[in-house]
Amino acid sequence: MAITITEAAASRVATFLANRGKGIGLRLGVRTSGCSGMAYVLEFVDELDEGDQIFEEKGVKIIVDAKSLVYLDGTELDFAKEGLNEGFQFNNPNVSSECGCGESFNV
Repeated sequence: MAITITEAAASRVATFLANRGKGIGLRLGVRTSGCSGMAYVLEFVDELDEGDQIFEEKGVKIIVDAKSLVYLDGTELDFAKEGLNEGFQFNNPNVSSECGCGESFNV
């Protein structure tokens, strides 16, 4: 099982953590939400929880809980700027469908 991160996303996460002044890394998870069933969750991690998996790449740590890892295995976290919009993108090979607004997905 693995989570990967692009250079652009790693740079953005490192900048966020440096500006924040603390934190182990970034938690990537899923929660039940949206019209397709699941939504991605990103949050800073100051303390690890039991069962957390740590994926370290390009100098940053991505932390994933065991329940989310089932849905996220193989996902690449990217960061992109398109015109005035910018944000993290999830290249998840497990997704079978996404809602029209792009906020949720189904596996």
